[in-house]
Amino acid sequence: MFKGHPKGLIPASLANMGERFGFYTMMAILVLFLQAKFGLTGTNAGYIYSGFYFSIYILALVGGIIADRIKNYKGTIFTGLILMGIGYMIMAFPTPTPVSNVPLFLTLSIVGLFIIAFGNGLFKGNLQALVGQMYDNEKYESLRDSGFSLFYAFINVGAIFAPFTAIGIRNWWLSSNGYEYDASLPEQCHAFLGGNMSVENIAKYQEYADAALLGGNVTDLTKFSNDYLNVFNTGFHYAFGIAIVAMAISTLIYLANKKNFPNPKGVAAKTGGTEITEEIKMEAKEVAQRMYALLAVFGVVIFFWFSFHQNGLTLTFFARDYTDLSLFVFEILGVKFEGAEIFQSMNPFFVVFLTPIIVGLFGWLRARNIEPSTPKKIAIGMGIAALAFVLMVFGSLNVPLFSDISSAEGGTPLAQAQRVTPFLLLGTYFILTVAELFISPMGISFVSKVAPPQYQGMMQGGWLGATALGNGLLFIGAILYESIPIWMTWSIFVIACAISMLTIMFMVKWLERVAK
Repeated sequence: MFKGHPKGLIPASLANMGERFGFYTMMAILVLFLQAKFGLTGTNAGYIYSGFYFSIYILALVGGIIADRIKNYKGTIFTGLILMGIGYMIMAFPTPTPVSNVPLFLTLSIVGLFIIAFGNGLFKGNLQALVGQMYDNEKYESLRDSGFSLFYAFINVGAIFAPFTAIGIRNWWLSSNGYEYDASLPEQCHAFLGGNMSVENIAKYQEYADAALLGGNVTDLTKFSNDYLNVFNTGFHYAFGIAIVAMAISTLIYLANKKNFPNPKGVAAKTGGTEITEEIKMEAKEVAQRMYALLAVFGVVIFFWFSFHQNGLTLTFFARDYTDLSLFVFEILGVKFEGAEIFQSMNPFFVVFLTPIIVGLFGWLRARNIEPSTPKKIAIGMGIAALAFVLMVFGSLNVPLFSDISSAEGGTPLAQAQRVTPFLLLGTYFILTVAELFISPMGISFVSKVAPPQYQGMMQGGWLGATALGNGLLFIGAILYESIPIWMTWSIFVIACAISMLTIMFMVKWLERVAK
């Protein structure tokens, strides 16, 4: 599979795999942690989640500019790894729950998230730029799309196991303290302690509490609520801690293989027995055309990422609130793996499973000279993404409003028999992953091919900056989720993806000319 590719591709993929393991451990639980820890509404948790995801990608633009200015990609990447480790340490420190001073501790968590985001900004785009430079050699140019697809798949191996690790640690800590996992209990605990629960719902809450206490019945709901919240969230803190270990492994892999990465300062040319560095330059007119093309693509993909990254927000809410999780429960070494977070493994699993198929398909088409251009692949991917949300629209037509099932709003959580099949989300993640494989690695490849050499890092950061703007809109999904029928929420994403597809198709011939 890696035959014929630059030798630096595998170590770059391994270094990113460790970082992604830590990152997706956190992203699998972040929005659920914010609600369980601080009693936030989905909308307020969505603001923080959206802001964090925005920062992750917009700071990649800053990281690209820094690396381009100081001409030290490798040092910038290493600094990013260290900063991310520090941020995870802040998130991993177990503070008591219920939180005595919500503004203080919430601010501390946000500071930790910002440090992670800044470190990620120094790391992510610049590593992608290095991988792109591996394919600037004519020997490897024809393998650029395949190389980025392999890079993208390889790093997702870490992301597959991250959510399972988070679930395992959290549920192990719960069972060690005499409790069963129940996704609806943190909200019910906060509602009870806040005095926002009706007498009727208190009686139902008693049933949930009794079921969650191993080997006995709850006699003091106040004590139970306080203790369950504390144990539940301490398990989350310990799950954040595993990201620190992943960052350390990623850093060691990166340092051990730095020599396999290309020299980002330019192209080495030998003259008179000495080696000098020459930076490749283009004419101003060609640079302008390439920049316009990149900015056009960046503007369109904003709407894709606004839709796709709902996987960690509204789709996770849907998994917790409306989905029957009992079919996806299994036990290893006495630890029960159960939770809404489990669906966060579906996307990286499908990336790894589908990448060889997609790469093989593109190779088969290439051999017959009928492979779609990179812009066409991106347009096709956006149409596929729209289909994923069409599936969610039809699967959600009969579910109640969020306010009817939210304990904080006086509702009653759905009973297991009233929940939808988990195969709805499974199918949605499958389709979204196919779309992602047509867009994300292809977009990175397109940027590395079209970006002027002197702006490689900045333009890779620009791709991530466009992703940031889409992520900055994620909170809209959380607002809609809590305000309107669920099927209407998914309809917004159908429209966004469809418009993106049509726009790219309108520009495709121009983009193909620029990319030649």
